[in-house]
Amino acid sequence: MASFNKVILMGNLTRDPQVRYTPGGTAVTEVGLAVNRSWYDKQSNSRREETTFVDVTLWGRQAEVAGEYLSKGRPILIEGRLQLDTWEDRESGQKRSKLKVVGENMTMLGGRSDGPRDGGGGAPSAPNNAPSAPEPHESFYDNTPGGDDEVPF
Repeated sequence: MASFNKVILMGNLTRDPQVRYTPGGTAVTEVGLAVNRSWYDKQSNSRREETTFVDVTLWGRQAEVAGEYLSKGRPILIEGRLQLDTWEDRESGQKRSKLKVVGENMTMLGGRSDGPRDGGGGAPSAPNNAPSAPEPHESFYDNTPGGDDEVPF
């Protein structure tokens, strides 16, 4: 039998990402995502809303980008897969489990002002030492035919 495990979520970060590294040097971060759902309840004749909180694990370069450019409150889109983690509780000895999302693709949403870090950052901006566009040379404006009153076209 075929199977398919794909999750697409869009929401806001509930906390700042904290990047850690495995002993092998791979970056990993856990982020919390708040996903809102609203609907109109005909029985109570009112608008209703619920929030679902989802834990997402990001690996590798995506974990590093999240740690560098994202902060609490930023909207993001996550594509990934569901994973069930199981463990035994140290105190009670009971088996515990938690369903979470392993992010395979992350897209930062919103504009550059949607967060407190370095302007919030949508796409990473060029570093300060990156070459900039050349300034137009002054002589271009001085060599127009007919002086300042005529347009050259």
